[in-house]
Amino acid sequence: MEEKVRVLNAADAKQVKEAGKSVKDQRKREIDDIRNVLSGFSGRRFFWRVLSECGLFRISHEIGGKPEDTIFREGKRNIGLFLLNDMNEADPDAYLKMVNESKGEFYA
Repeated sequence: MEEKVRVLNAADAKQVKEAGKSVKDQRKREIDDIRNVLSGFSGRRFFWRVLSECGLFRISHEIGGKPEDTIFREGKRNIGLFLLNDMNEADPDAYLKMVNESKGEFYA
């Protein structure tokens, strides 16, 4: 659940500072959670499956396809890019590790 940051008075430096700290703390927790998931083989296998389903490295447009299908695929791809960005922030080596693991170990 997303934490709401409230600043009742933007001229109050203390409120602004606390709100900024709260946002940083929340982001740190998110990245720590992702790092925790990526630390285990099953977590990386799950991330790999989700990223694969998102079609990160596939073209969204199909010649003769319907525009709404392209839009749908771009939405999936956008989520994949979001996850990949967070994953790279949490563990820059995780994607390469997942690529190597996917060459047989994931589903062996």
